[in-house]
Amino acid sequence: MGVIVSELFEADSYMIRQKVLKILGEEFHIYSDDSMQKLIGYSKQKALKLKEDIRVFNDENKTTELICIKARSIIDFGAGYDVTDSQTGESICSFKREGLKSTFFKDSWVVKDASGNSIGSLGEDSGILALVRRFVPFANFLIPQEFILSVGDSGPVTFTQTMNPVVHKLFVKNIQSSGLDPRLALAATVLLIAIEGKQSQ
Repeated sequence: MGVIVSELFEADSYMIRQKVLKILGEEFHIYSDDSMQKLIGYSKQKALKLKEDIRVFNDENKTTELICIKARSIIDFGAGYDVTDSQTGESICSFKREGLKSTFFKDSWVVKDASGNSIGSLGEDSGILALVRRFVPFANFLIPQEFILSVGDSGPVTFTQTMNPVVHKLFVKNIQSSGLDPRLALAATVLLIAIEGKQSQ
């Protein structure tokens, strides 16, 4: 059976949505745009796991697993996450969260290639607004969080995260036009809404 090319990997932009008020486990639905008319991806984060193991599928029936994101250790402030292509077994990259910087200043990640070399960064675009969101009550609901993913010579991929007490959304743009591996962009998207989103709630 050949590798299935998902529409998710051909999109230049998409929106991932999470219902915040869930008792066990987190579900993430990925749509082709903010109208939510076409579902192009799905992920479920298992509850009560000491080490994160997040899988992304092409649909809600989990027909085809696209990527796997695994934490290297029990969740901590500076956790590392390995990203693998579930269809080929290829190691795509890893993300290392900068713990103290992310906690006290702005959310920041280092992107590394399969050999462990630093190749880029993922982080909030404004340190001042990041501080406002952390220390002003309810500011994270009023001021959308902006992130930029920069890797090597590729153009930036941008993320806009909006939250309210019920629904959490992350809008991703410039994936194809950036020239970046769409699997890496997808992994960054899921980590932002699943890990950083959890920190912001």
